[in-house]
Amino acid sequence: MPCALVTARRVNVRVNIELLSISNPIHKKDLAVRLTDDTDPFFLYNLVISEEDFQSLKSQQGLLVDFSAFPQKFIDLLQQCIQEQNKDIPRFLLQLVSSASVLDHTPVSLNVVETNPFKHLTHLSLKFLPGNDAEIKKFLASCLKCLKEDKMMLEEKLRKTEEDLTRQLSYTQQSLSDKSRELDKLKSEWTTYTTALTNKHTQELTSEKERALQAQAQYQQQHEQQKKELENLHQKSIQQLQNRLSELEVINKDLTERRYKGDSTVRELKAKLSGVEDECQRAKQEVLSLRRENTTLDAECHEKEKLINQLQTRVAVLEQEIKDKDQLVVRTKEVLDATQEQKVILEESTEKKQSHIEKLEMTIKSLSAELLKANEIIKKLQGDLKTLMSKLKLKNTVTIQQEKLLAEKEEKLQKEQRELQEMGQSLRTKEQEVCKLQEKLETTIQKLEESKQLLKTNENVITWLNKQLNETQMAKKLEPSAGTHGGGRTAASPHGMPDRPSFPCSGISHTVSPLYAYQGFPEAAHKQHVDSQCTVPKAGNSDFSTLCYHSLS
Repeated sequence: MPCALVTARRVNVRVNIELLSISNPIHKKDLAVRLTDDTDPFFLYNLVISEEDFQSLKSQQGLLVDFSAFPQKFIDLLQQCIQEQNKDIPRFLLQLVSSASVLDHTPVSLNVVETNPFKHLTHLSLKFLPGNDAEIKKFLASCLKCLKEDKMMLEEKLRKTEEDLTRQLSYTQQSLSDKSRELDKLKSEWTTYTTALTNKHTQELTSEKERALQAQAQYQQQHEQQKKELENLHQKSIQQLQNRLSELEVINKDLTERRYKGDSTVRELKAKLSGVEDECQRAKQEVLSLRRENTTLDAECHEKEKLINQLQTRVAVLEQEIKDKDQLVVRTKEVLDATQEQKVILEESTEKKQSHIEKLEMTIKSLSAELLKANEIIKKLQGDLKTLMSKLKLKNTVTIQQEKLLAEKEEKLQKEQRELQEMGQSLRTKEQEVCKLQEKLETTIQKLEESKQLLKTNENVITWLNKQLNETQMAKKLEPSAGTHGGGRTAASPHGMPDRPSFPCSGISHTVSPLYAYQGFPEAAHKQHVDSQCTVPKAGNSDFSTLCYHSLS
């Protein structure tokens, strides 16, 4: 089946509706409707509806309107289409449908359609005939006639406007000449008035200059005096700070020497600890060898018991040997008691040494941290002094710039009256700036007082450091006495075996070092660490406890 091509486009069309009354030979009325396009002069469609034609159209399309009311209703439908044309989904559409191209001069149907989501309803459908050549010529002639009439009207309007403009030009030229004369008079009066004003302003300027110079001289004198006083104060404060610096450097040197001495003592104690650990390892090896020997002795004992059962006849001879062995057992028990006492003594001595080492290391760390803080405070004070000196230099440069601004403002005051007022305002601003400078001086004095307070705090810190150093010295003095007590105990402790006694009859005698003295060491170290937190600052407690634990476990 062949497919019909459908093209749709949107065009603005002009609709002309006229009622024609014809009285020849019978009086009747006709409705003439014309479709035209302003852009296309050859677009012309006509429709003439008589009363008889309307009756047939009414019956075909089911219209409910009479012929007399039909033109107004048709116009209302067209207005609704115009109102809805700019919407995306218009409710009323005006469709011009043609079965062929426009050039074929075939009849065209004009439909007024109401759209809804369910159906497109055509309220009215009118068939228009294309205009023939005579009708098109007649239409073009009428258009030309209208254009010519419009042209004549526009020409008349142009002529009238030209006449009005020429009249207005002559009037404005006369008024211009009058105004120019008045301007010349005003200029002459203004020149005389400005000369008088300039003379007055020059006199007032000279008087104001003298006053400003006097005020400036007074302010400069005050500023120089204040500057000298500040310089003297700064020099004194700098000398005091330098003296304080020298004293702090001497104290710092003493503290560093004491720190090095403490480091050396800590190293010696660590070396002693390493020796004690070596002895512990040796003792462990000895205990293992003794245990092996004990196992062999147990086996021998079992064999001897078997022999005793077999040789009951030799019981009398062996009873005396059993008595000897009982005596040996008593001796071995005494030896065990002595070794246990040695264990307790060694545990106490090791705990004391470890607590002393922890205290020394904590004091050294706290002293180093406080020395660093003191050095930082000294650097901050030096930085504050530098900033104060730089601020004084900036104040001097600001005063020079203010003098330059005063000279520029005096030159501007010679030209205009307004600059006189600006001069007064500038003087007020200068007074405000002088007040600000005085406030800045007060702030600098406050800063100097704050620096003095900082120096006092530094002195307090140094006294506290001296107290800490005295405490460390006292602890060092107490060390030798504790060392002598521990040495006496170790000398008194004999070498013995903790687990099994020695067997002199078998010819085996081994020394046993106190191995089990270090079995409860982590708990003891933890207790010592908790006690040391009460006397020493908190910095570095956890690190020191872990170091001690790794070195001794």
